[in-house]
Amino acid sequence: MQISIEIFILIASILLFFSILVGKTGYRFGVPTLLLFLLIGVGAGSEGLGLEFASPDIAQYIGVIALNIILFSGGLDTRFSEIRPVAGKGLVMATIGVLFTALFTGLFIYWITNSVIQSVTFTLLESLLLAGIMSSTDSASVFSILRSKGLSLKENLRPLLELESGSNDPMAFMLTIVLIQLIQTPNISGWEVLVLFLKQLTLGALSGFILGRLAVKMINRINLDNDALYSVLLLTVMFFLFGFSSFIGGNGYLAVYAGGLMIGNHRFVHKRSTLRFFDGLTWLFQIIMFLSLGLLVNPTELLPIAGVGLLIGLFMIFLGRPLSVIISLLPFRNLSFKGRIFTSWVGLRGAVPIIFATYPWISQVPQAKMMFNIVFFITILSLVIQGTTVSSMAHWLGLALPVPPARKLKEFDVEFSDEIKSAMCEITVNEHMLKNGRRVMDVSMPDQTLLVMVKRSRKYFIPRGNTQLQKGDSLLIITDNEEAMRETYRQLGVAPEK
Repeated sequence: MQISIEIFILIASILLFFSILVGKTGYRFGVPTLLLFLLIGVGAGSEGLGLEFASPDIAQYIGVIALNIILFSGGLDTRFSEIRPVAGKGLVMATIGVLFTALFTGLFIYWITNSVIQSVTFTLLESLLLAGIMSSTDSASVFSILRSKGLSLKENLRPLLELESGSNDPMAFMLTIVLIQLIQTPNISGWEVLVLFLKQLTLGALSGFILGRLAVKMINRINLDNDALYSVLLLTVMFFLFGFSSFIGGNGYLAVYAGGLMIGNHRFVHKRSTLRFFDGLTWLFQIIMFLSLGLLVNPTELLPIAGVGLLIGLFMIFLGRPLSVIISLLPFRNLSFKGRIFTSWVGLRGAVPIIFATYPWISQVPQAKMMFNIVFFITILSLVIQGTTVSSMAHWLGLALPVPPARKLKEFDVEFSDEIKSAMCEITVNEHMLKNGRRVMDVSMPDQTLLVMVKRSRKYFIPRGNTQLQKGDSLLIITDNEEAMRETYRQLGVAPEK
């Protein structure tokens, strides 16, 4: 049944509103918000409320746009200072780790569907394709769960997990495309496959870093009359990064993440408002992406593959992912065994594998629809088992850092309303904070942090970028949340004041 555009917009707004409310409620009970968005899409589909949506092409278009925004926003929010100590581990896990996960899981799928389960049978290449689709951790799920939980982790685990999830999608994407080509064109040579891998990685990374640096210069030099257009300009840059890199044969997803990293680690005009714009846009497209992918699935089609999906999912969670993490991190001695266990546990599957599963479906690979349903089932399984227990696992392994106690202001008589979720504190200036200069603009503070007032002796004043700070000054600091507050203390090199 065809519906008018007015009714479509009405239904879409109701689903979005309901998703936001349910997500807020689910967070209180420890349920991953993205899982709820996915289930709402399933419930609103043809076997639920009756909304017809059966186009993998449209779902793929939505997913590609959403994944671009998620990866670009993740790059913008990631500091080089955080990922530099874990860059080696993260990049090895994003490449070698993904390859091992696909190999181990693919061999398991081939064995189980040819020796144990009779209802489903995959060839070796089909098994490897299914495993390759699911081989990367989902950036949307990892970013959402780690940041919404406000987890502070030992051993630099959080930047490691975010770097891996943000940079391993290109490897899984290339595995998916290459294996589709091998199934449809069996005579492709190994050298052609290797050249394709190297070309995608090299051109994707180079175009991301080079164009990202050029974008910073352009944004700082262009003079737009309307300040709101700077956010639109950066969105345009993001799409250009993806399109240009794909056009020259590079990996667009890698280019988008690398470009976001380059831009986010440089100063540019209206940076704070632009980051807020992308934060809201990321949440919007996460909801749209998960809803559309949920609408694409019929629950009755999941029942026949539940058995094989459960076995594959449990293998990935308890054997495939841990083995790949352990092997890929063997050269690195500065990560404890508990850290490796937690890293393997945060191998969350989410929307990205489901998006990648639409590629063989559209390419009409044999049994592609069954692969899609298996990937969807395993995604739900991963979010239920792993997504709900990330915080518990961190505390059980002793890797969670204690949350600092609530701070009471001494020098500033200021209070927030209960509805305002920002965090506020006061910091006393010391010599270490002034090591790069005495001006406010010289003091290293995160993007989510704002210095709103200074107390010197008994005088209060509002600082500017060129205001000279002095040792002993009291600073009133406001940040987006407690997590940003902890990062502020870390960058300033001071202990929280109680």
